[in-house]
Amino acid sequence: MRVASLVESNRRLEKELADAKKALAMGGSGKSDAAGPEDVAGLKFLGQVVEGLDPKGLRGEVDGMKQRVGSGIAALVAVSEGRASVAVGVTDDLVGQVSAVDLVKAAVAALGGQGGGGRPDMAQGGGPDGDKAEEALAAVREALARVAV
Repeated sequence: MRVASLVESNRRLEKELADAKKALAMGGSGKSDAAGPEDVAGLKFLGQVVEGLDPKGLRGEVDGMKQRVGSGIAALVAVSEGRASVAVGVTDDLVGQVSAVDLVKAAVAALGGQGGGGRPDMAQGGGPDGDKAEEALAAVREALARVAV
């Protein structure tokens, strides 16, 4: 009985630690989305680079960013242990005009990776060069500007 209690306590603490790391990564990044989305070729774009966020949590965070932007594109680059993971989401109303797959491929190339994929509304990829996270966001902006014209 004591062992079961300790195991449950350990699970709870691990979850709390993961939640705290996620909150720190999202709130402690140098580039905050507090100013709101920017305009890229007439479309709303919300992009952010975070440190230490588990790549598994990217999709959920991008979904939240999509809700905040309303109608537009959200991109999140997470840097962890020198590598970078990127996720791009496109709101449903823009899926016919903009593909998240095309945008994530531009970001992955900037990170020194190859490929990346998913669906037109949500795509994910990564690369070995986490130092180029800001360049990856810039590549998404450039690809978005080309597609939206």
